[in-house]
Amino acid sequence: MGEIEQRPTPGSRLGITENSGISTLEHGQKLPPPPSGKLMSIKIQMLDDTQEAFEVPQRAPGKVLLDAVCNHLNLVEGDYFGLEFPDHKKITVWLDLLKPIVKQIRRPKHVVVRFVVKFFPPDHTQLQEELTRYLFALQVKQDLAQGRLTCNDTSAALLISHIVQSEIGDFDEASDREHLAKNKYVPQQDALEDKIVEFHHNHIGQTPAESDFQLLEIARRLEMYGIRLHPAKDREGTKINLAVANTGILVFQGFTKINAFNWAKVRKLSFKRKRFLIKLRPDTNSSYQDTLEFLMASRDFCKSFWKICVEHHAFFRLFEEPKPKPKPVLFSRGSSFRFSGRTQKQVLDYVKEGGHKKVQFERKHSKIHSVRSLAVQPTEPNSEVPKQAQQRASLTLGEGAESPGGQSCQQRKELEVSTTEYGSCQSPALQKSPVGNKKAGGGMKATTEEEEEVVKDRTQQNKPQPQQPTGSLTGSPHLSELSINSQGGAVPTNLILSPNLSPDTKQASPLVSPLLNDQPCPRTDDEEEGRRKRFPTDKAYFIAKEVSTTERTYLKDLEVITSWFQSTVSKEDSMPETLKSIIFPNFEPLHKFHTNFLKEIEQRLALWEGRSNAHIRGDYQRIGDVMLKNIQAMKQLAAHLWKHSEALEALETSIRSSRRLENLCRDFELQKVCYLPLNTFLLRPLHRLMHYKQVLERLCKHHPPSHTDFRDCRAALAEITEMVAQLHGTMIKMENFQKLHELKKDLIGVDNLVIPGREFIRLGSLSKLSGKGLQQRMFFLFNDVLLYTSRGLTISNQFKVHGQLPLYGMTIEESEDEWGVPHCLTLRGQQQSIIVAASSRSEMEKWVEDIQMAIDLAEKSSGPTAEFLTSSPPDNKCPDEATVADQESEDDLNASRTSLERQAPHRGNTMVHVCWHRNTSVSMVDFSIAVENQLSGNLLRKFKNSNGWQKLWVVFTNFCLFFYKSHQDNHPLASLPLLGYSLTIPSESEDIHKDYVFKLHFKSHVYYFRAESEYTFERWMEVIRSATSSASRAHILSHNESHVY
Repeated sequence: MGEIEQRPTPGSRLGITENSGISTLEHGQKLPPPPSGKLMSIKIQMLDDTQEAFEVPQRAPGKVLLDAVCNHLNLVEGDYFGLEFPDHKKITVWLDLLKPIVKQIRRPKHVVVRFVVKFFPPDHTQLQEELTRYLFALQVKQDLAQGRLTCNDTSAALLISHIVQSEIGDFDEASDREHLAKNKYVPQQDALEDKIVEFHHNHIGQTPAESDFQLLEIARRLEMYGIRLHPAKDREGTKINLAVANTGILVFQGFTKINAFNWAKVRKLSFKRKRFLIKLRPDTNSSYQDTLEFLMASRDFCKSFWKICVEHHAFFRLFEEPKPKPKPVLFSRGSSFRFSGRTQKQVLDYVKEGGHKKVQFERKHSKIHSVRSLAVQPTEPNSEVPKQAQQRASLTLGEGAESPGGQSCQQRKELEVSTTEYGSCQSPALQKSPVGNKKAGGGMKATTEEEEEVVKDRTQQNKPQPQQPTGSLTGSPHLSELSINSQGGAVPTNLILSPNLSPDTKQASPLVSPLLNDQPCPRTDDEEEGRRKRFPTDKAYFIAKEVSTTERTYLKDLEVITSWFQSTVSKEDSMPETLKSIIFPNFEPLHKFHTNFLKEIEQRLALWEGRSNAHIRGDYQRIGDVMLKNIQAMKQLAAHLWKHSEALEALETSIRSSRRLENLCRDFELQKVCYLPLNTFLLRPLHRLMHYKQVLERLCKHHPPSHTDFRDCRAALAEITEMVAQLHGTMIKMENFQKLHELKKDLIGVDNLVIPGREFIRLGSLSKLSGKGLQQRMFFLFNDVLLYTSRGLTISNQFKVHGQLPLYGMTIEESEDEWGVPHCLTLRGQQQSIIVAASSRSEMEKWVEDIQMAIDLAEKSSGPTAEFLTSSPPDNKCPDEATVADQESEDDLNASRTSLERQAPHRGNTMVHVCWHRNTSVSMVDFSIAVENQLSGNLLRKFKNSNGWQKLWVVFTNFCLFFYKSHQDNHPLASLPLLGYSLTIPSESEDIHKDYVFKLHFKSHVYYFRAESEYTFERWMEVIRSATSSASRAHILSHNESHVY
């Protein structure tokens, strides 16, 4: 960097002296003299609507003009900006920094070049300079006025209120209305005036710099933030719009995003005449490469969009500017275009090193004098960040952390930065700064729904970043990060401290996990040790504490029904009164009872820990009496427990008959508080009885018969065992019923999945051998039929059924030698046969065991099952018989991948999607074990390359870890699906010198967690191992007969 390349560049071939300019200078490097020759004047329109004339040599490359503008503004972070102008065909294009200006702007006297933001980073806290944030705020203001940044009325009013605060200062109603009458920030502004004034009243005392920061905090969550639409058509002729962002290429219908192709998934971008081509990386275990094709208006439009895609990929993904290609000796093929300038990684490093001087600037539209001070700057990094941002940073510190002004925050080196991703299924309210793996520009292999893989996808930011402010912990396919959706609506006055309440946010990717960003944690080991209390060491105490922590989670789950769902239903007249009378009256008594139960447990724990004035502690070092008393009282609520199966059936029946109720339940499941499928919460009271039984079994095994608590524990165990036995049959039936309905939401192309007698057995990813090789497919095994499906790239994230194999009369045999494919099976039905391959030997054995069991069950039934698919002909061909019908099936698959019809949004972080991306499977047996193995509590978490530990409230359920700042939060901040992960103990070489630490790792993703005691460590290991290692049927039988603790 900074040295002249030996190979010729496009500029040197034209006889132009190479000029690296500001945007490529290393610290301490001098600017080379500009090329000599005749000067020409070019008019530049700035973001504040002023015009400036710049004289540059005619033969100078575009970089010289951009550097001149940045020098004029004293702009350090000029690499985020660009110059655009209308070419001779009236197409708006970006000024190429390597080509001579005169060859791009043919009539400079008649052209006005616009200085605008070109690259929008995922997090505005990455912008270190106040001037840069001010210019970004002007760009947001401009996009609002031009209708390019669309949002709902609440978001628009909130954005304008911050603009007004930065321009005229504190609230004065008369001044506000006069200012709004003279300035139009959005079309139809008059209808928003009252709301703007109301929001402006909440910003008293906010400086212009702070207003810019808050404006960008809100704007970055909008779906159209930084988006420039490029009209196109898909293969089917559907009119759509393409756009490019820091995460990848986006597809819009109107102003609604319907698809996204993350950089990690894109293998190659190209164009051929008017066709824009995206070649995706092949799926795992598949040699098939999917190429998407879009038709644009002309070759010039197509090439212009291709160039900006190349530049975005290089700026956000590479460590440094790509090297120029050598000049071909004879013939040139393809475009020689390349990105020129510093990458975002280089910009961040340069600003961090402080190789610049802060200078004054003037806010043209502001009546408030706000400049960058020339006085001595504070010693803390990023001192220019508004104070609200620093206050917000304290929200990331975890429960019990000190304020940013405290000693602990001064000692820590880095803050956890939250940004947006991929997108993603993020939920959008939870966003974080992308960090990268260490390969420059590489590793585009994660799909856009693979949780932390997308978060770590950005290749240029692996090194720790300087201390930065953040919005509180805040998307996409693969973590698609737990996808947590921000809801619209009115914004509270404390929005600046709660970005999760932003009225308009981006849709996150299904498995993205914002808390799993590889950033250093704010808490140090010494601080944590100093805070740690001296708890009792008796194992019985930690068993009792487990009752308390899991009871907290259980109460929150009950509130999903009694509070959140009931509130949603009350606002909509879509649920029949009979259904309301079945659900809510049977949950409210349980919530009231368990609220009092939790209070009694916590009071007993306080006495046990010595946090009271009790003098005789021995009487309080037990929990059996509290359990016995409340379980006996719980038997009086048995009538309500019996009603839960009826409530589940009634809800699903009503959903089938009412489209409005179906939409209401679907929208509720997209809310952050509903972190599991809605019907799962209806079964929580039945599951909780099993947890009480397990806890009491552990207490009885721990206490000797002579212990004062043994008799009460044994009596309580007998009572709860009787209740579980009475409800056991209903529980098994309802779990299968709930699972069938949950799977129904993930499948399209099937009508009557839920029928009496059908039982779910296993689902998972297998590769199906066809005429085009191995193709990844999702298989669903029931007691009468085996379905295979493919996953389309549509917004619905559902799996399309491609075929069915009735199990009656089926045979299964290993065929690895016959086809030369590892872990290969041949399934021969009465009408068709298919060849499938598993990802490993163990996966194949699980499938063989379950399929053979299902075949035996089908043989014992009355006969073959009738077909129940709505479409898709049977695939009864061998791999070497690629007939026309087979090709049509593949075309149908391609259509599902490229079809851009808007469909109803669907949860993309379900267990089906996790199995698809992790290339694994899970059985109903595993789900049954997961129901029993639920756990909650505080854990300390550490990343592979960080130094500190961060305290989080963690809930384990449904094969997934859900992360909260504290147990009082209503919804999780992020999640980590554990299927496919390995659970181990850190080795000596990993330099983890702490007790009770376990390690989770999957491919390159490594997380360390630390428990507070030996008992809690063993419990977390036990329940997580149940999710990371799938059980066999022999294991589950022994597991049910005798629990090992």
